Amino acid sequence: MNREQDNQNEQECTLDEVLMELDQILNDMEEENSLEETFKKYHKGIDLLKTCNDKIERIEKQIQILDEEGNIHEF
Repeated sequence: MNREQDNQNEQECTLDEVLMELDQILNDMEEENSLEETFKKYHKGIDLLKTCNDKIERIEKQIQILDEEGNIHEF
């Protein structure tokens, strides 16, 4: 699987799923002895953080605030 396919799969996952995968990568990095493998996992983690950021930004744009007069405003 190439990086573009990885990014597409990450976009399809929920935020919770991406965070769980990121947590697993951190655990794997702590146990990894190979510098090359650790570096690969680091880059995968950075990609996941970007995905989380994108998902959070999309969620923030969808949040609506109800003001005192009952009018809806986007966050």
